[in-house]
Amino acid sequence: MSRVDARSDKSHVHSVFESIAPKYDMMNDIISFRRHKAWRKFTMRKMDVKPGQTALDLCCGTCDWTIDLARASKGARTIGLDFSRNMLDIGQEKVDKLGLGHVIELVQGNAMELPFPDNSFDYVTIGFGLRNVPDINQVLREMKRVVKPGGKVVCLEVSKPSWQPFKWMFNFYFERLLPLMGKLLVKRYEQYRWLPESLVNFPDLQALAEMFRGAGLRNVRAYPLTGGVAALHIGTKGNDGI
Repeated sequence: MSRVDARSDKSHVHSVFESIAPKYDMMNDIISFRRHKAWRKFTMRKMDVKPGQTALDLCCGTCDWTIDLARASKGARTIGLDFSRNMLDIGQEKVDKLGLGHVIELVQGNAMELPFPDNSFDYVTIGFGLRNVPDINQVLREMKRVVKPGGKVVCLEVSKPSWQPFKWMFNFYFERLLPLMGKLLVKRYEQYRWLPESLVNFPDLQALAEMFRGAGLRNVRAYPLTGGVAALHIGTKGNDGI
């Protein structure tokens, strides 16, 4: 399967995440050297969620960010959406263990066709999932549609370092070593080869910021993280709803 074909094949992406779900959290810790936790903490500080504010977390996976959002909102409506049933099942176990089942609702669904009315949430987030969707612009439009006027659309995602030699080192690690780690640690070479492939055509920091603006979001802010290996983007829906 070519990189272009793999990116456009929704069934392939779905099978990747269904198969890696049991070891997803462990591998995230290993391959990011636990930096994904620091990135999420930084993101939550920038979001500054207030008690009572609602949130929709797209591509929520095993629900770590969904849980952070629910805690920050002090019990306000929080929904996690993902297309992988296996991911959601693991996330539900976490939610139930923490006693947050009355606050967090998990929904199996498509980020490109959100099953929610316009202007429903104070925040709509997507963490490490935007590079896996077939149409980034469509997902951003949907995120803007369901966020309230004045609300924020937030993306935390792997990105592309721009300065050498760090760029070369990152590419070597992400493209060569990461799939081998997947093979050795969880017997999933092909699945972890997909992760670097998904970044090939993904926009860099500034290009994704322009896509946020192109979707009609305002006051777009972009933050490179850990030398640019990840990035945070935040955009605001106009108070006029446009």
